[in-house]
Amino acid sequence: MGKRAAKRHQAENFNIRICEGEKIRSLFPCPGWSPDDKEPVRDRSYTKNVRPRSKNQAELVDAINAYSLVMALGPAGTGKTYLAVAKGVEALEADKVGRIVLSRPAVEAGESIGFLPGVMEEKLAPYLRPLYDALADRLSLKRLKALIAEGLIEIAPVGYMRGRTLNNAFVVIDEAQNCTYAQLKMLLTRLGWNSTMVVTGDPTQTDLLPDTSGLATIAGKLEQVDEIGMVRLHKEDIVRHPLVASMLDVL
Repeated sequence: MGKRAAKRHQAENFNIRICEGEKIRSLFPCPGWSPDDKEPVRDRSYTKNVRPRSKNQAELVDAINAYSLVMALGPAGTGKTYLAVAKGVEALEADKVGRIVLSRPAVEAGESIGFLPGVMEEKLAPYLRPLYDALADRLSLKRLKALIAEGLIEIAPVGYMRGRTLNNAFVVIDEAQNCTYAQLKMLLTRLGWNSTMVVTGDPTQTDLLPDTSGLATIAGKLEQVDEIGMVRLHKEDIVRHPLVASMLDVL
């Protein structure tokens, strides 16, 4: 066997061992991996019923029911994204909207992960994975795959939203603190007829350069508009490990 054939054989066997779920795992476990194909989401059962666990979370749910545009601002772990996605799934299943559109900026958290292999969907998969996880808590994996395949659920980076008009849709803009003022202005003006948009983020925890994030400025200006829901969550609304709230007091 020649050197090239031997290397090819070794690489193929290595990929098979990874795919079979042995001790060694890579970021992309199998060739062509993406969250909606090879490894859709976390292996866990989905939750049918979701209810707010604090006063401010209940205020957020009520605001989503009452307003076409809602700004949900607060620290990590307060349920902003989870509740927004849950309300989106509820609206889709009740035929109140025709589709769900989820978007978040493809921004690295202070550390460059370098070149990612594959086509566009594979390159963006690590950035959009949290949205797939939130959906998996509300839908069975079979149902989630079917809705994505039919285009009823769309997950896209912020850069692909320009020029669109989102009619009859439930739109969630996640991690908005990593958007610039111009990007947020562009996203907010995508709102179309019979649509609801929820913008979530923490103005104090941006991965952009100082003074680059536009979320705090946008929120301050939109707070004067009566037709927009503005909900601010705090450390007492955190539903992750209790240490998260304690750490936020000192960090």
